[in-house]
Amino acid sequence: MRSVYSLQASNFLSGVANSVVMITIPWLVLEVTDSAAFAGLVVALSSIPSLLIAPFGGVLIQRFGDRGVSAFADLMSTASVLGFPLLAIFGQLNGWAILVLALLGALFDPLGYTARKTMIQSAAKHAKFNVDRLNGIHEGLLGSSWIIGPALGAWLIALVGAVNSFLVAAGFFLLAAIAIFFVQRTTANKTPSQPGLEIGTHGALSLGFRRLWQDTYLRVLLIAVLVIAAIYLPTESVVLPAYFESSGRPIELGLIISVLAAGSTLSAFAYGWLVQRISSRTLVQIAFIGAAFGTLGMSLLLPLPLMLLFAALLGLSWGPFSPFLNSQIQSRFPASEHPMIFSAQTSVFYAAPPLGMLVVGFCVEHFGIQPSYIGLAVVMALVVFTALFSKTLRSVRS
Repeated sequence: MRSVYSLQASNFLSGVANSVVMITIPWLVLEVTDSAAFAGLVVALSSIPSLLIAPFGGVLIQRFGDRGVSAFADLMSTASVLGFPLLAIFGQLNGWAILVLALLGALFDPLGYTARKTMIQSAAKHAKFNVDRLNGIHEGLLGSSWIIGPALGAWLIALVGAVNSFLVAAGFFLLAAIAIFFVQRTTANKTPSQPGLEIGTHGALSLGFRRLWQDTYLRVLLIAVLVIAAIYLPTESVVLPAYFESSGRPIELGLIISVLAAGSTLSAFAYGWLVQRISSRTLVQIAFIGAAFGTLGMSLLLPLPLMLLFAALLGLSWGPFSPFLNSQIQSRFPASEHPMIFSAQTSVFYAAPPLGMLVVGFCVEHFGIQPSYIGLAVVMALVVFTALFSKTLRSVRS
């Protein structure tokens, strides 16, 4: 069980670090520049390095092993977040410096995320642990890190300031890198090269995308998720920070993001139980419809208790979807292809948010927070119901 515990410790610690950084960077940008548009620009551009590096994750994992890639990613993230307090000491921390550091840090997130995900099946097999249950635990712990991280980040902003919050994030990244070395090395930790998958080849980079595209069911799901991510993620990174920063309420921002994560964590942990009792079609319907109604409710910017209620609905509905996708990939494709396919999946998730964040930042600055939020929610609802009524998803019975 040592590999399971160590993998999940690294997963959790890295998630806490990333969630502290996620809430602190937009806040710091707004403090320094007082511009929601520039905050949107920073968040959007910082997604681009992730988008560019994510397709190479599978190739790097096959060459250097998933343990090595995961540790390298967290060590580089440690170095990047330490840049914020260092520049502040020398009085050089301005909007453009924040942007550069955000770009640097974003290079490594998808590598660690993908590497840890490729270890799930081998860790479960070695520990004789049910893989569906471990998928739920993995995503549940990642979700729980987004309960603790935003609350911790908001508390640190209020207590020691945004800049010093990055010191804590660096400590969590470092611990995540150390923990991964306690995962037992197996043949799955460094997948042998296969014909056509040599590093740098077109076959290696495109295999995951080809496999996902050829599977009609996964293709429809991922296209829908791509659009939903482009609509939803800017609400956490731009809209909500702009709303609460304008009234000086960092604790309430942290509470809402933590409740979102709490809901998704609880339902992700329950995935192993749910998958034995409801069909795939029902699970997808719950995730999509809950996301639509939760976002619509939150967009009304109601009093805090009601905002928390809709945040909980959104989180609870969406929580099982990530472990569900993990299980679908693990069951549909051979283990030797998992690094490439999970890398492609990560690339898809990083592809949509940059444009969405730029557009949302512009809309918030020119049309206001609430009109922009309501517009996003309406578009999400349209996308969700279009996907659910597609022939492919309606034909799934199991």
